[in-house]
Amino acid sequence: MEILRHVVLLVHLVGFAILFGSWVVEAAARRFQATRLMDLGLLIALLAGLALSAPWGLDHDLNYTKVAIKLVILVVIGALAGISRSRAKKGTPLPVWTFWLMGVLILTNAGLAVIWR
Repeated sequence: MEILRHVVLLVHLVGFAILFGSWVVEAAARRFQATRLMDLGLLIALLAGLALSAPWGLDHDLNYTKVAIKLVILVVIGALAGISRSRAKKGTPLPVWTFWLMGVLILTNAGLAVIWR
């Protein structure tokens, strides 16, 4: 059971890598908009994170406060990405500061996972 949990953790990390990596690519290209690849990374991270928040294969209790805060941050990132993609289709790009806020929230979510035990 522990091996399966570690595989799900790996998938979760891959989702984060896709999300953050695609954000970095857009920032480096100075396009400042969300992409479908960001949506994919967000979805992978969300589904794997929800699977990790289930208490299977653990001998200790989960920190559900941490899980809830990470979930709220992920929902905000998803909302910003959705708004960005919707406004890009209409020709009115998202303000640049909201794109940078997405990056800060992505890193904050990863930091919470690593630092908060």
